[in-house]
Amino acid sequence: MNDLTLIAELEPVAEKLLERHMGVAKEWFPHEMVPYSRGKDFDPNHQWVPEDADFGDAGSDIDEAVRGALYFNLLTEDNLPYYFRDIDRLFGNDTAFGAWARNWTAEEGRHSIVMRDYFTVTRAVDPVQLERARMIQVRSGQVPAPLDAFEALSYVSMQELATRISHRNTGKFMTDPVGTDIMSRVGNDENLHYLFYRDLTAAAFEIDPSATVLGLDRAVSTFAMPGLGIPDFDRISKAVAKVGIYDLLIHHDQILEPCIRRHWKLEEVTGLSDEAERARENIFKQMARTQKVGKRLAGDRVNA
Repeated sequence: MNDLTLIAELEPVAEKLLERHMGVAKEWFPHEMVPYSRGKDFDPNHQWVPEDADFGDAGSDIDEAVRGALYFNLLTEDNLPYYFRDIDRLFGNDTAFGAWARNWTAEEGRHSIVMRDYFTVTRAVDPVQLERARMIQVRSGQVPAPLDAFEALSYVSMQELATRISHRNTGKFMTDPVGTDIMSRVGNDENLHYLFYRDLTAAAFEIDPSATVLGLDRAVSTFAMPGLGIPDFDRISKAVAKVGIYDLLIHHDQILEPCIRRHWKLEEVTGLSDEAERARENIFKQMARTQKVGKRLAGDRVNA
């Protein structure tokens, strides 16, 4: 089955899922969450230092890895034009898919607004470094590039869930309750996005199980969080993993396991081609390897 046929078959499902989303998504306003009273003018001759941060009663203290996670989270949101481009190209801009993509884009844009305003007002991160990195990130336009709609559905399902977990975990490590609330609010939206794509993928399993398994195999094999074009990506990723915001074990336990085993019930899928059967075996092997390496790395951190 090709992409156009899959999208046509999924259209009624997408319409129902969009209606569900609009019925449960809560309206909220970035300006009501940002503590603007902490703000003051920036001196262009002043070099930002961590002590400049103002987290209210919590002072200026924040773990450097948490600061890195905030930096990552916002820069990921800043690459929104390229995510929309790929979603629009893969799923089309008509009917429920187009309506979903436009609504999703508007909601993701709100995340960028509230996070940037909060970071600027509180001076949580170096504003010069952040702006320079934004320019590099958006100029490069690097985003994951799924081969087809089957892989894309699997990927965005796992990616939205991973983003929810990353935002919420970052918030839990913050010393400022306002920052925690903002990251939780953003995470709640990401969870609704995840549910939309997760259930679309479940429908794809019913329509063409073999092609969906093959797409899932590719998504699991090549999965990477958006952000590979972000300056200093590798170093900050390691720091974020080290404190437990997002690492391989979290990826296995909180993304792969719930999506693949619990929700899509991959072990129970029937009617697979020989190639898809091999792909299913490969998926479970990859999951086992991810869990094994994740546990080892987590153990190394504890014993360090």
